[in-house]
Amino acid sequence: MKPEGARCRATPQGKGLSPEITSVSVADAVHLAAGSSLITVRRGYKTPTGSETVARYQRDRLGTRESHNVPSVFWKSAGYGLYKPEEGKVIQMALWQSDKSIVAGKQSNVCGAKGLTGMRWGLRDTTARPGTGVRLSTKLKSLTLRARRNPGYRFISLMHLLTLDFLEWCFKELKKDKASGIDGVSYKEYEGNLKENLKDLLKRLKERRYRPQPVRRVYIPKPNGDRRPLGIPTIEDKIVQMAIKKILEAIFEVDFLDVSFGFRPHRGCHNAIDELDKMIMTKPINFVVDMDIEKFFNSVNHDWLMACLRQRIADRNLLRLIGRFLRAGVMEDGRYFVSDEGVPQGGVLSPILANIYLHYILDLWFERKVKKQLKGYAGMVRYADDFIVCFQAEREARVFSGLLKQRLAKFGLRIAEDKSRVIEFGRYVWERAQKTGERVATFDFLGFTFYCDKARCGKFKLGRKTAVSRFRRAVKGIWEWLRGIRNRLKLEEWWQMLAVKVEGHYRYYGISGNIWWLRKFFWLVVKSVYKWINRRSQKRSCNWEQFKRILLKSPLPKPRIYHFYPGFKGCIPEEPNDRIGQVRFCEGH
Repeated sequence: MKPEGARCRATPQGKGLSPEITSVSVADAVHLAAGSSLITVRRGYKTPTGSETVARYQRDRLGTRESHNVPSVFWKSAGYGLYKPEEGKVIQMALWQSDKSIVAGKQSNVCGAKGLTGMRWGLRDTTARPGTGVRLSTKLKSLTLRARRNPGYRFISLMHLLTLDFLEWCFKELKKDKASGIDGVSYKEYEGNLKENLKDLLKRLKERRYRPQPVRRVYIPKPNGDRRPLGIPTIEDKIVQMAIKKILEAIFEVDFLDVSFGFRPHRGCHNAIDELDKMIMTKPINFVVDMDIEKFFNSVNHDWLMACLRQRIADRNLLRLIGRFLRAGVMEDGRYFVSDEGVPQGGVLSPILANIYLHYILDLWFERKVKKQLKGYAGMVRYADDFIVCFQAEREARVFSGLLKQRLAKFGLRIAEDKSRVIEFGRYVWERAQKTGERVATFDFLGFTFYCDKARCGKFKLGRKTAVSRFRRAVKGIWEWLRGIRNRLKLEEWWQMLAVKVEGHYRYYGISGNIWWLRKFFWLVVKSVYKWINRRSQKRSCNWEQFKRILLKSPLPKPRIYHFYPGFKGCIPEEPNDRIGQVRFCEGH
């Protein structure tokens, strides 16, 4: 074991340890002597089955059992001021392999295999609750370690993880300002009597009397003029969904492939964009398959989704609870609608279920079956139900397009024909177009338009800019918001809100090469503000010179690049410049 400040990484040595030893606290760090299997466990630790393992603390000096010299620096860094080396000999506190546990405990599937699960112990991720003696996140980490060690393992017992402390943790993870469900109970109202509400919820979960309520159906506009349906669950259903989400995420996250970026920890839209950028810039890409699944969240087949969940989960109680959420139904304008298929967008549980569904029917199929039959290069980047597939050969790209339609149709999904196409795109296509004077096609992904561009050194680079549809929607949204709020609040109040909206636009669309569109957005916002300030009454409020003084006194956020080109050999990103756009400089030029 190597000391790492106040943290320690433990690995069992020698023969297998007692199966009752399943966790270690930072307060009782692990001390392993060379050639021996010594371990110290925290007193009072309760195993998932309820039994308690009490470690024997032995203070043997060198005269009884031989120990290994440990530098005093380690003791100080670990915080053990009471136990210091005496004459080069270290006092040990350990449970030897031959010792028997005082109270035997049955090992469950969250404990991992025999001995310790090779994890890292450090500062607490969540506060230890009274009566548990173990961190809440440690239970989820043990699921992740077990799933990583055994890819084919199916978890039998998971419902016992839904404890009072775990539900309270999930409640605090929810966003406070979200809309209420059909019962009208808000976050603050539920928090007023939180302990009693959670105890009642936990009792109904254990007695299998819990029934999710129908979601409240609302609609939001789409860029094409259509409306996207959203389902808003009640606050109590959100708590249970958050708990299930954390359990499923701990199990399936180790199975998800690197091609998936949507709704995953430490991954996001900009990671997917960077991955696509590196693929096109460094791989022999000639064709891009741009596909869109039609109404994906409304078309998920419940039977196939449950079959995907059973690949890792064998707990019937948890599967029954997930099935109840899928069949909870929808309330719209006072009428109840049965939900035979689909997962309602807007719920906490929907993103992880969508990822699991597409992981089995799309990601694994592409990586393990399709790519093995190809001769040229092929790569995919997926964010939720939006994905881009790049190919080297035209024939393979068009064959894949036909196979993909058959594959998705088998699982109840359809391709939107008006949004799906196979286009020529890439470095070699751009070089040929430069000679013939042709124009290379473009494609949209995650709100950006990708096009072939030329760097200052004259070489090919992938251009990225705000998609026209998203740009118009953003400008229109600011316009409508200013028209509605100009007389509801004072200028000083809504000016700060406007600054937050503009800053949010920059933080998403502020990528290298897109500075011109950010400046255009800023200029249109300024013009909109000037217009609606003078529309608050019949009398004009200010002229342009007076308005410029307002901007100098309370300026709006200026356009700024937040996300730079991913680094790769041959090009380096350029820092933001107020006068020129973002370009890539090639080495040697």
